[in-house]
Amino acid sequence: MTDGKNPDQVLRFILSGGGTGGHIYPAIAIANELKKRHPNAEFLFVGAKDRMEMEKVPQAGYKIEGLWISGLQRKLTLKNLMFPIKLISSLFKAGKIVSKFKPHAVVGTGGFASGPLLKVASGRGIPCVLQEQNSYAGITNKLLKDKVAKICVAYDGMEAFFPSDKIVKTGNPVRGDLVTKGKDKKEALDFFGLQADQPTLLVLGGSLGARRVNQLIAQKLDYFKDLGIQLIWQCGKLYFEEYKKFNSENVKVLDFLNRMDHAYTASDFIISRAGASSVSELCIVGKPVLFIPSPNVAEDHQTKNAMALVNEDAAIMVKEKDLDERFEGVFSGMFGSKEKQEKLGLNIKKLAMPNATASIVDEIEKLVAE
Repeated sequence: MTDGKNPDQVLRFILSGGGTGGHIYPAIAIANELKKRHPNAEFLFVGAKDRMEMEKVPQAGYKIEGLWISGLQRKLTLKNLMFPIKLISSLFKAGKIVSKFKPHAVVGTGGFASGPLLKVASGRGIPCVLQEQNSYAGITNKLLKDKVAKICVAYDGMEAFFPSDKIVKTGNPVRGDLVTKGKDKKEALDFFGLQADQPTLLVLGGSLGARRVNQLIAQKLDYFKDLGIQLIWQCGKLYFEEYKKFNSENVKVLDFLNRMDHAYTASDFIISRAGASSVSELCIVGKPVLFIPSPNVAEDHQTKNAMALVNEDAAIMVKEKDLDERFEGVFSGMFGSKEKQEKLGLNIKKLAMPNATASIVDEIEKLVAE
């Protein structure tokens, strides 16, 4: 596909999303699909300086430019006083990036940097697409809703945040390697140095980590040992120094999982936060999941994400405030019942939207072709 005017023109795309893996990996998945369809296309990512996208995007093979931008804090701080200066700086640099790269379309997946970039691009008449992963829209995407051409969402009811005529329900992009790689369980277990004759629990706290989840796992290591369970424990980079002491033959403590395909394939059970991207991936993976939603998010949307699966008997959930009282009983109920495990695995798989990335790219292509 070209822009419809010059059949030999090379398409150029800018993608912006970051701060957490939940914003970064959807952007990378979209870029990969665009690249598959348009091998000669040019890509540029725009992120926030000093955030994880500056490392993860180059690892995925794409160039990235960083803006000097951060979010507003809830209380009066020096960072808040700097925000107007950072915003002006970021708008200026975003303008220079857009002028130099001349994109045919711009895609924002959330995060601080996407705000200035899409504001500039949309103001210049460049087609822009938002991808909102959560059931409760992020502040950056809400601010951009009137400026973009399309908004791709994963949940029903998003008319509460966005113009209904711009909404397309596509689902959330997931990493392609979850479906196409890592199917050999022995190879996956060998990768982590784990045994094939023991059940494996995968613990996911998000890219930065989850304090309460890590505290729980540390407290329950003897409980898991008594059950004969070995662990792949992704504790997050913020907590790795604190928890690496628990690394052993049967407990693999990692700050980050660069081979999620192996982690998912090796696991028999999963404990996870209920961020939108995690939920979408876990539906495709199709393993029994216990969600521990973060209570520290807007409108408690992780609990809503998890309940959408719990109500379909596709997952189980324990709230943070109930962990001390309920965790062992709930987990043991799942661990001790093969029938329950099979039902959870089958039901969560039914909720998967594996074609989400392709559907989003379809929308981008329509705009470029106009």
